[in-house]
Amino acid sequence: MTTAQPGSTPPRPLRRVGAVLAMLALGQLGSGIVILSLAGPASAPLGATALLLSLAPGPVAAATLRARAPGEVTSADLLTLLRHLAAGALAAASVLVLGGALPARSWPLALLIAAALASDALDGPVARRTGTAGPVGARIDMEADAALNLVLSVLAATVVGPWALAFGLMRYGFVAAAAVRPALSRPLAFSRLRRLIGAAQGVALLLAVVPAVPTRVATAVLVLALGLLVVSFARDVIALERRGRRERRERRAGRPG
Repeated sequence: MTTAQPGSTPPRPLRRVGAVLAMLALGQLGSGIVILSLAGPASAPLGATALLLSLAPGPVAAATLRARAPGEVTSADLLTLLRHLAAGALAAASVLVLGGALPARSWPLALLIAAALASDALDGPVARRTGTAGPVGARIDMEADAALNLVLSVLAATVVGPWALAFGLMRYGFVAAAAVRPALSRPLAFSRLRRLIGAAQGVALLLAVVPAVPTRVATAVLVLALGLLVVSFARDVIALERRGRRERRERRAGRPG
């Protein structure tokens, strides 16, 4: 039998990556069941599809948390994972909305989305206060935001039209472009404007499902938010391309003649 060394801190297994992902999966299934209970009568295939898609954000969480293994998941990470949990519940809701078993605009969905967006405002301060802020946490946060926005764009599309899917697909289109265009894969410098525009997307998508907000108003806000998002992406693409050209010129200038 092994004993802990004097002065050592015993590991907390519930904070290990595998245990956290297992709890996330259970939470996502539970949230999917709750969403099903809020819906009207749904066929067995529709309900099964909703439950299956409630697990869809899990692989994204696993991919981003892999960098933490074999260590512990931080408190800020746990807050970020709440967005994956909410994304799973909303993915199940999206299936039921598309199947006609759940209204797209409802207060329970709006409150769930608002809670998920609120968690995005908490994980950053917690990471800084606990000294765990860093590139790994930033990537976990970014991918959680992307997954949530993708699901929210599906819900918004059922209200204002399929063009709202651009909110969720634009970031993944950027990732795909970076795979064939190396200049776009470079890290971006911090930008307060980018952060503000990113936060505005969630609020705009939330308004689409709030019953008290007229559809025309929600549509106008989404159009404005999408325009800002396009400007933000274009600004980043131009900055990365300019940096890539500058680095290529510097390399050529440094070569012997």
